[in-house]
Amino acid sequence: MDYSKVLRELHLMQQTYATFFSITNKLQAQGDSYFKDLTSRQYMIMLVVAHLPEEETTLINIARELGTSKQSAQTLITNLEKKGYLFTGMSKRDKRAINVKITELGKQVMVECGEKAVNLMADTFNDFTTEDLEALWGLLKKLNGGKSGEQVGFEENVNYKFETQAGFQEVQIRAFDYFVSKRNGSNNKN
Repeated sequence: MDYSKVLRELHLMQQTYATFFSITNKLQAQGDSYFKDLTSRQYMIMLVVAHLPEEETTLINIARELGTSKQSAQTLITNLEKKGYLFTGMSKRDKRAINVKITELGKQVMVECGEKAVNLMADTFNDFTTEDLEALWGLLKKLNGGKSGEQVGFEENVNYKFETQAGFQEVQIRAFDYFVSKRNGSNNKN
């Protein structure tokens, strides 16, 4: 048996694991610095709620989507509820479950943070080509245990309508303009 190959693979796995740990903390801190009213973890909770079907926004489903514990999700939801961004109520399907909904104030904060999130993505992945991003996402899905072709992340469609669609579209245009200028200004043409 060639132990040098085994040792090399183990070394690579250890270094990859340690790097993921470091990057996770760095990404969270970087996200926190972009958002004014939410932490990056709170923003992710809000995104999950916005993307789950209305009657499936239970604590268990939210925690599962984020790959976190129910206790951690509950703490984040409680803090967001205190800020007035979320509210909780009894599920119509299951009286033992609590559904989480985004308030109008929460929707406004999501729009503001959504613009900042586009800027965050543009800045974070500035040096990545489209091919780099596809390869990285594929590897992360594999690491996450996803089946081939299975979606890991959030689809484009959200389950909320915004009162001022024109204002929402203005924010989208500003964010996309920043994203395009950042991507086109990078050394990697995609």
